[in-house]
Amino acid sequence: MKKIYFYLAAMLIACAWQNSYAQLLKVPQLSSAQTIDQELGLGKITLAYSRPNVKGRKIFGGMIPYGAVWRTGANAATTVKFTDDVTIEGNKVPAGEYGLFSIPDKDQWTVILNKTAHQWGAYTYKQSEDFLRFKVKTINHTDPLETLTMQFNNVDQTKCELEVRWENISFLFHISTDVDSKVMANIDDVMNTDKKPYFEAALYYYENSKDMKKALEWISTAEKAEPKSPFYKVWKARIQLKMGDKAGALSTAQEGVKLAKAQNDKEYERLNQAVADQAK
Repeated sequence: MKKIYFYLAAMLIACAWQNSYAQLLKVPQLSSAQTIDQELGLGKITLAYSRPNVKGRKIFGGMIPYGAVWRTGANAATTVKFTDDVTIEGNKVPAGEYGLFSIPDKDQWTVILNKTAHQWGAYTYKQSEDFLRFKVKTINHTDPLETLTMQFNNVDQTKCELEVRWENISFLFHISTDVDSKVMANIDDVMNTDKKPYFEAALYYYENSKDMKKALEWISTAEKAEPKSPFYKVWKARIQLKMGDKAGALSTAQEGVKLAKAQNDKEYERLNQAVADQAK
């Protein structure tokens, strides 16, 4: 019995010793981690992956064989999370978190969204858990990229591209979301409340080419709260110009220029003058 107690005590001491030194020793990861948050529509995309380096190796068709499922990164499998429903390359994808796997090939890759988001590598990957597979064409580059890099490009209110690049190849795929129906319904709702967001509603109508008469009505109501603000003048003039009312846009913008000069506001003097120049 004494021997058992002795061994148990020795093991506890050894574990405590290892843990104490493990806490003291901190070294950088061989493949650095990166998390990217990208707003899209009314929601957000979160991409998390680890970034291996080439280090003089042959990557695709070498260290990462063609035709095999790859974690699309290092360490834990890459994950992508959508807070709202999206469409990827024409395929509807519900809000949620997915594992982002891929199958490299010479001319095109297969991109995979797997329902099991958190996995170590692709060792426990199951095709039966795939939510979506689609093909993408690859682009060959003459200038190799040392570190695996993913980034969101060409982002606007409703769509973006996710680009993946490493070594001598890259590919991208398109992501979009439907926000117009949600925003329009929300505008209808809030316009029936006591606190009406006249400016925000007018701006959305202007940017998305909705009912310009309604947009003009709302921006005109909004500017009543600050009749000497050159800020409202520039947006009112832009709406009038989009309606084809050049004379009205010119008059409003010129008034905005005068107000901006009186307040020594160079930015809105310039912005109002730009609309006035267009109206002329």
